[in-house]
Amino acid sequence: MDESRTDQLKTRFDATEMDEPSPDNASTCVADIPTEVVIEKDDQPGGLLYNVSDRPPILVSIFLAFQQALLSVSASLVVSSLVADVACASDFPDLRTNLLSSTLLMSGITTAMMVTLGIRLPLFQGPSADYVVPLMTIQLIDKDFCKVIDTSSGTDMSFLTSDVNVNITVSDELTLKLQLALTKLQEFQGCLILAGVIHFLVGATGTVGFLLRFIGPVTIVPTILLGGIFLSRVTSKFAMCHWGIAGITAITAIFMSLYIGHKKMPLPAWSKKRGLYIYWYPLQQVFSVLMGMLVGWSVSAVMTYTGALTDDPSQSEFFARTDARAGIVTNASWFRMPYPNQFGQPSFNIGVFIAFLIGTILSILDSVGDYYACARICNVPPPPRHGVNRGIAVEGFCSALSGVIGCGHATSTFGGNIGAIGITKVASRDVFLLVSLIYIVFGILGKVSAVFITIPYPVLGGAMIVMFGTFNGVVLSNLAAVSLSSTRNLAIIGIAILTGLMLPNWIETNPDDINTGNGYYNNIAKTLLGNPGLCGGVVACFLDNTVRGTDKERGITAWHNPEMCDKNHVYSEGMEVYTPLLPASWRTWRLMKYIPICLYQPLKTYDASDNLL
Repeated sequence: MDESRTDQLKTRFDATEMDEPSPDNASTCVADIPTEVVIEKDDQPGGLLYNVSDRPPILVSIFLAFQQALLSVSASLVVSSLVADVACASDFPDLRTNLLSSTLLMSGITTAMMVTLGIRLPLFQGPSADYVVPLMTIQLIDKDFCKVIDTSSGTDMSFLTSDVNVNITVSDELTLKLQLALTKLQEFQGCLILAGVIHFLVGATGTVGFLLRFIGPVTIVPTILLGGIFLSRVTSKFAMCHWGIAGITAITAIFMSLYIGHKKMPLPAWSKKRGLYIYWYPLQQVFSVLMGMLVGWSVSAVMTYTGALTDDPSQSEFFARTDARAGIVTNASWFRMPYPNQFGQPSFNIGVFIAFLIGTILSILDSVGDYYACARICNVPPPPRHGVNRGIAVEGFCSALSGVIGCGHATSTFGGNIGAIGITKVASRDVFLLVSLIYIVFGILGKVSAVFITIPYPVLGGAMIVMFGTFNGVVLSNLAAVSLSSTRNLAIIGIAILTGLMLPNWIETNPDDINTGNGYYNNIAKTLLGNPGLCGGVVACFLDNTVRGTDKERGITAWHNPEMCDKNHVYSEGMEVYTPLLPASWRTWRLMKYIPICLYQPLKTYDASDNLL
């Protein structure tokens, strides 16, 4: 960090004149404390400590990388748990551990590719719930989705791999449940590979730019919001194990982030150049969800060892105990590398493929919005079309790779980590490269994944209340670009949300009302009409593009062309942050002009008078 920027972000106060808590108390513990203490505090909300292309000191980068990694660990665990639930694998801790290891590994790989080969903004790529919600609708519509059919002819277990470390000798019923779970995971693999290829082609061919001509905030808000509302079902499923513990977890996180989030904690630091100094940082806000989970986990531990929780595995309250799955950590191997087809050969299911295709559409819309949000946070120009295309193409490629590995979900941009950039004021790409390395290590270390699996269910439920609730609020914030005084916009948004809630509820309560005369087409229709985001999104997109309204009224101008809102804005860096990692001579080739994911920079020639030809 250069000296001018350092001077802007530092203010010296005499120890007796500080408005913040006095360091006098610390002097009793630290000898020879200087009378003048440096207090670092960001007085310029728009200023960044490190820009996108800056390279912070390695120790600072490591600390910030762990911070960003811990922010999204809980979300990774939640999505992985959802995949295990819809795959009917909740009864098999080893399968859940393998799923989480694969999720963490792919999060690291995708983040590294996005920062180096994709849009090249500091973006964390984590597991996307957009792919799980459509599967949950299928599970709700099909009451026999996880039903095991007992057969007396025996079960062929030749598809099991040696890495699936599950005891299959307990009972025939458990064996059949394992077979069902692996069959579901194999279907997820095959369908996700195909959906990932389509996702890649949307970015590589530049199709995403064409689609964005018809999609704005009026379409995106109902679409994503309905998916977030639908997640309340699984939230209650985890929280119901013990509402008290779930409430304590959620209330702690809310108190830390909202009630005292504006306060900054004094953190001591020392360096050879500056000596002892105090750094004021909103630690409780940045780690509010993790702190809430630790408090909830502690309460669960106390209730477990005092006998306040039942020890009957048939009761849902049993999963609120800290020792409900304690054997997982002991049995887990220290090192395990997720590999292709670890759950068997990929297969195909039309219903699952349609669900993943819906998830692909929602994920693309969500990611494009996050690209623009990250550019605003990093104070760089809005991403160019070739950058957006590359980002979507990388996400699609890694989604197909996730299918090969067997994650059961794709990866997408995490908005929470973008918000953390605004808090920490560090937007360096180097930090996110280290984040990717941390996640890769987490994915390989089997013991780490096993520890996360042992988190009590109500603690997860409490974390979901805060995370999914905040997610819904972030989605609604996109309406800031829309004219809410327009009856047109209010009517479209309201009708879309109502339709997205009404049709899936009708299909869930009356599944037999759909009768095309063919069971195959019945399932397709139920999958489409049972997805809230799809139903609401189609209605919103149709109305938004057919009902008369200006681009400014619809939010198209502010959302797609944010630079028009403030033409005098000074960016920290220019369009060079989006330049792909290609030799400069290659970018001058005319061929690059016709490749949607590449940047074309024609060679400049000058005449004898140094005038540009």
